Amino acid sequence: MDADFTPVIDGLAADGWTVAHGLLPESVLLALMEEARQLHDSDRFREARIGTGGSEVQREDIRSDSILWLDAASAPAGRRSYHRMIEQLRLALNSTLFLGLIDFECHYAVYEEGAHYDVHVDRFRASDARMISVVLYLNEGWSTADGGQLRLHFMDKMHDILPELGTFVIFRSDTVPHEVLPSTRARYSLTGWYRRRSFTDIFP
Repeated sequence: MDADFTPVIDGLAADGWTVAHGLLPESVLLALMEEARQLHDSDRFREARIGTGGSEVQREDIRSDSILWLDAASAPAGRRSYHRMIEQLRLALNSTLFLGLIDFECHYAVYEEGAHYDVHVDRFRASDARMISVVLYLNEGWSTADGGQLRLHFMDKMHDILPELGTFVIFRSDTVPHEVLPSTRARYSLTGWYRRRSFTDIFP
């Protein structure tokens, strides 16, 4: 059964961000969680960097997570279900909000104990392609005491979101500053971005 994206779209249109639950069955969430952990255990993740292209640098004082970029073409069954949901949401966003989203990129991320990411927005200065950020959390039994909240900065207020299994956060890549607070144990997510055709691609 297809997910009902109406609350997601309404929240995004009204506030620029929203949180949803229940978009994927538990079996898919557990498969994604297991895949992320297995890939991490097999040393496939690499330290994240900031910047883009030739200007990428590693700055652990700003960002100290590790990531693994993913290819939809070689995805196992659990991630294929995720990509189907992502494609359905892309079509729904385009038909209702007229965003012109053309593709999607994503990676697994792990924040080890104490890792963090300072306040930032997801759109690069050199490209306006990223339009919408999405984060799916893959952590069972997470509590406030574990930390690791995603903190959104919106309308002079802070909104903290626990990275619990199945929590899906969607927000504008250009106008919603956010950060990741340190946690007391490893914290996994599947993070991605819907992209439009960039003006820098059309007019280099």
